[in-house]
Amino acid sequence: MNKTVLIADDDLSVRKSLGKVLQEVGYNVIEAADGAEAVKQFKSGQVDLLLLDIGLPIRNGWDTFETITSQAPAFPIIIITGKDNQYDTAMAAGVGALMEKPLDVGQLLNTVQELLAESKEARLRRLCGYSHDVRYVPPAARPSFRQKLHT
Repeated sequence: MNKTVLIADDDLSVRKSLGKVLQEVGYNVIEAADGAEAVKQFKSGQVDLLLLDIGLPIRNGWDTFETITSQAPAFPIIIITGKDNQYDTAMAAGVGALMEKPLDVGQLLNTVQELLAESKEARLRRLCGYSHDVRYVPPAARPSFRQKLHT
């Protein structure tokens, strides 16, 4: 049975492009445009992993993270963000992975696979602060203006 990934991002183009990449490698995808919708989709019980943007409307990403982990502490969540300086917050919260935009597709797919394969015990240890093994992926290298001109 295919795993289902919920993508919670307020940017439609990000949701669609991430969804396309994940579907191409066999994942089912559900989308949410805000934090409240992400929590509602999560409660359906059909989601195996959440890609969660921090800058969501209605209910921000950290509030959404807190709500979901209070209901399902071992649920795998990858924070995706364009905001700087989120590592310490992510580590303190027990996030499985923090990926900064722009995302590297290969790193994203590896991180999704790793978190889905991770044991519930390892997730709980991180969430409770016994482990600080947050997977951190800095932003993908952006080509310089000169490189863009020559490609």
